[in-house]
Amino acid sequence: MTSIDPFERFGAVPQFTLESDDVADGRPLSRAQWGSGGGGDNVSPQLSWSGFPAETKSFAVTIHDPDAPTGSGFWHWAVFNIPAEVTTLAAGAGAEGGGSLPQGAAMLSNELRSKSFTGAGPPPGTGTHHYDIVVHALDVERLDLDPESTPAVLGFNAHFHTLARAVLTPVATAGDI
Repeated sequence: MTSIDPFERFGAVPQFTLESDDVADGRPLSRAQWGSGGGGDNVSPQLSWSGFPAETKSFAVTIHDPDAPTGSGFWHWAVFNIPAEVTTLAAGAGAEGGGSLPQGAAMLSNELRSKSFTGAGPPPGTGTHHYDIVVHALDVERLDLDPESTPAVLGFNAHFHTLARAVLTPVATAGDI
């Protein structure tokens, strides 16, 4: 299944390949990627990517649920300044404190104001939620963001430096686990 680029309305860019040992396009999230409030483990998924443009200088990774009943979705994870030679993040790289992230990478607070990955937790009665996992290939080595910026600010800044992106969109519905 080929993912739809959730950013395409801002201008199409080439897509590259994103794979995971833990999640798959259109497939339900496993217990590990659910939040503790929903019976899960809050473990960020393993991700690996390839086929990005040769001129890529860094990456950013975001996980966003556009179906959250907020009017603006729900940001689960945001990491940026991942060096261009890094093409894999291990499962759990989104743990509080970012100790498993590559040297130089920075993590922003999610919607729960935690600098970590927070797992899925779709409320009952809100249908199926789509979790857009996006790797942005950027044309700059660093995005100079305030460490207290929001993931939306990261997305805004990344937009102007994105060469290509890769997307996986697993799903979850209340009661899945």
